[in-house]
Amino acid sequence: MQLFIADLHLQEDRPEMTQGFLRFLATEARRADALYILGDFFNVWVGDDGMEPYHHQLAAAMQALSDHGTKIYLMHGNRDFTIGSRFCALAGCQLLGDLERIDTDSPDPILLQHGDLLCTDDIGYQRLRRFFRQPVINFILRNLPLSWRQRIGRTTRQASKSKTRTKPVRIIDVNQQAVEQVMLEHQVRRMIHGHTHRPQVHHFLLTATEPAQAAERWVLGDWNDQQGWLIRKQGSHLSLESFQFQDL
Repeated sequence: MQLFIADLHLQEDRPEMTQGFLRFLATEARRADALYILGDFFNVWVGDDGMEPYHHQLAAAMQALSDHGTKIYLMHGNRDFTIGSRFCALAGCQLLGDLERIDTDSPDPILLQHGDLLCTDDIGYQRLRRFFRQPVINFILRNLPLSWRQRIGRTTRQASKSKTRTKPVRIIDVNQQAVEQVMLEHQVRRMIHGHTHRPQVHHFLLTATEPAQAAERWVLGDWNDQQGWLIRKQGSHLSLESFQFQDL
């Protein structure tokens, strides 16, 4: 069994959220062969050298899960794209690329991604994303003084929240043409992503193929202080589920 989660936005001043995730690691996740975290695991990440006791606590819990036998895979989101090898080593997890095709125990491979690359109508965001993901810019960011990066992180998040509130839903949601294009490029008919915070299963046709092929897009929900979302995969069957932390 594989579990997929995204958009936890973990931060120290959300203790209920943190405790819920720790209970998830100690219960539900231990029954899985693999756990995939598809981005925005942390609300903000300024670099592995900025880890505090809070982050070490989470890393230790993830390492315990890995030692138990559950493989952990972590993908960058738009809020934590500077997570690096140091954190992954402490947490016992493997870092994935922005687009990751997995061949599981079922006939159809699945394409995993955070989801922000699909929001192509948000031109301003995509421009900013390309800028920050440039190797030179990323190198400069990683080597700025920690206090500067912390200030930049706070400012960027506040600005992002303000802009998101004023943008139409169609702008900040995925573009269907982008969805179909990336699925065709990676030769998949199933995709899992997060980012949009709109949990749902979308069924559609890939009309560029001959004949047209049925396809699925599975969208994860974001976690809050009482509830989490996951996609469970058992054999070829996928299920989108929400759960209460108190029930774990």
